[in-house]
Amino acid sequence: MATRSLWRSRAKLAVAATAIFTGGAAATIANSEDPATAFKICTTVPVRLARDTITAASIAFDYEYSLWGLPEGSVERSKVKHEVHRRSAHKLQELCFKNGGIYIKLGQHIGQLEYLVPQEYVQTMRESMLNKCPVSSYDQVCEVFKQELGETPDKIFDEFDPVPIASASLAQVHVARTTDGQKVAVKVQHTHMTDTAAADRASVELIVNTLHWFFPSFDYRWLVAEIRESLPKELDFVVEAKNSEKCLENFHNLSPHIAHYVYAPKVHWNLSTSKLLTMEFMDAAQVNDVNAIEGLGIQPSEVAKLVSQAFAEMMFKHGFVHCDPHAANLLVRPLPSGKRNILGKRKPQLILLDHGLYKELDFNTRYNYASLWKALIFADAKSIKENSVKLGAGEDLYALFAGILTMRPWNRVVDPAVDHLVIQGNDSERSELQMYASQYFPQISELLTRLPRVILLMLKTNDCLRAVNNSLLQGSSLETFFIIGKVSSKAVVEAKKLHRKSLLSRLHVWLEEILLEARLLGMQIALWLFQIRRALTDLS
Repeated sequence: MATRSLWRSRAKLAVAATAIFTGGAAATIANSEDPATAFKICTTVPVRLARDTITAASIAFDYEYSLWGLPEGSVERSKVKHEVHRRSAHKLQELCFKNGGIYIKLGQHIGQLEYLVPQEYVQTMRESMLNKCPVSSYDQVCEVFKQELGETPDKIFDEFDPVPIASASLAQVHVARTTDGQKVAVKVQHTHMTDTAAADRASVELIVNTLHWFFPSFDYRWLVAEIRESLPKELDFVVEAKNSEKCLENFHNLSPHIAHYVYAPKVHWNLSTSKLLTMEFMDAAQVNDVNAIEGLGIQPSEVAKLVSQAFAEMMFKHGFVHCDPHAANLLVRPLPSGKRNILGKRKPQLILLDHGLYKELDFNTRYNYASLWKALIFADAKSIKENSVKLGAGEDLYALFAGILTMRPWNRVVDPAVDHLVIQGNDSERSELQMYASQYFPQISELLTRLPRVILLMLKTNDCLRAVNNSLLQGSSLETFFIIGKVSSKAVVEAKKLHRKSLLSRLHVWLEEILLEARLLGMQIALWLFQIRRALTDLS
């Protein structure tokens, strides 16, 4: 397993180095121009690093001691390794909860890395890191309110539930009712975030740099750089509120055909600041709660198609992408203006929450990314290579990049079969994926170092969406890939139209558009035939 390489004997040396560097890091930070903040950081960093060191040492010892003398590839070793993975994942989970803040966001990220870490880690982090995070006390909530609005919640709202309905890495959400009777959700930033954000960044940066020094193939410095850039934006709820409004504007202006199927809660600006965000309360089901979705009269497959459509539009047409679409941030309700069809089913509306992390794709990146997905859907090996190279994967790792995007080995990526990218999500496929990750771990790490950070966030977004699809469909489906292929292909054609000035070049694009429509029609027919065959097989 790929992770094994991180826990060999040299891991002990890495742990020791981390502990040694603690004093130096704290001393360096203490030279800050803000003595009060510097003091808090200096007292926080060593505690966090001590926890990190103890956890890392415990995990490293468990791997080495438990697997000692067990033959590689043996059934016994595989069984023991599974247990060590499970124990270590729980230790890491406990560390994330104790440190809080950025560590929880890292835990959430680990929960999406199916192509890089063992399934035990993925499953443990997914089950615990989305909406079961540590909770701030009501006194701490009142402290934030007094700092931001000058009064406690009971003086500002007619009703305010002191018990949060959800808690995440950076904030928690309370239900309240305004003085004019509107039910709202109030997002309150954890008080410790202001004091510990810098300390967390320093701790994580030190750990990642130390690990990279001892294990050059383990290079996650890009993650530190991304945290350094994105965290201040995520901690400013005014930015989040503006992102939510811009997202909806993009759908209304650029994707009007599905604009009423996508929604974001309205912001109460008079009750919102950089650390408080008051929004319309949404009575809806979480996107991975299949029973609740079906109870609303909505088909999970329709939700999966809507999620794919909405994010394809954002990535390939808007160039302004919600980059944290895990299950806790996506809700589903019946389309308010919709009626039941003849089968009694209702159309879904997708509600997007937590708009703190968005990424803008410039024209070239968006065009190349759309072109790559078009090539992936149609199994065009030449175009896959060409656009992967343009996005930074290189001549040597383009096939691996395609594999990570689709969770398919290269021979499946370029397979002309209509269902070549469909993932069943069963145990055999998960085992194949883990074997793939183990075999190519150094190359995957190198690829992640090469790719631009915006593409890394697209990978993260892709991972989140895949997890949502898996919960709705127990895998993926031809319909969702058809949607991605259709949106990406049309985005490529529209981009070409904008940049072709001469009559001849426009004629060429027009012909290309006609051929594309014919190709998409052929894919649609193949999809229908595939569904008919599958239905007949199920009946027999």
